[in-house]
Amino acid sequence: MTTAPSVPGPPGPPPGPGVYPPFPAPPVEGKGKRVGWGVGIAAGVVVLICGGGLAALIGIGVSATGAMQERAEAAVSDYLDAVQAKRYDDAYDLLCDSTREDESSAEFRARITGQEAITEYTFGDFNIVNMSLPVDVTYLNGASAEVSAALEQDTDTGDFEVCSLGE
Repeated sequence: MTTAPSVPGPPGPPPGPGVYPPFPAPPVEGKGKRVGWGVGIAAGVVVLICGGGLAALIGIGVSATGAMQERAEAAVSDYLDAVQAKRYDDAYDLLCDSTREDESSAEFRARITGQEAITEYTFGDFNIVNMSLPVDVTYLNGASAEVSAALEQDTDTGDFEVCSLGE
């Protein structure tokens, strides 16, 4: 008996380009740490941005309050300086519209000349809520008092105007 010559079969698979991986999925070591760092950095950025915004708002508020204090002091100072210098028409022009509607220039002059003359004055802190500025005044006779200057804002110019100066 003779055997049939052997016919070569299909070739086997060629050798692969590398080794088989020792695990079925990539490692996850350190992934939680990276996520933690990312969340921490993002939270830090948010805090910096919000903190910067809050600081800016506080700065704007302080600046605006200081500016209003200066404008109120300038308005009352101009008024008192005009009264001290007996420039009653100038002082009358510095009054707010509602006061000028209630009192004529002649009535204003008569009222002011009948009052004790103010020789010195210093200002307190401007009250934004009721638009008043406390003024410590010293009169010609040496007496002193704290009076309050009621102010309004001119709708055309935005400047403060004195409405009244009283105790």
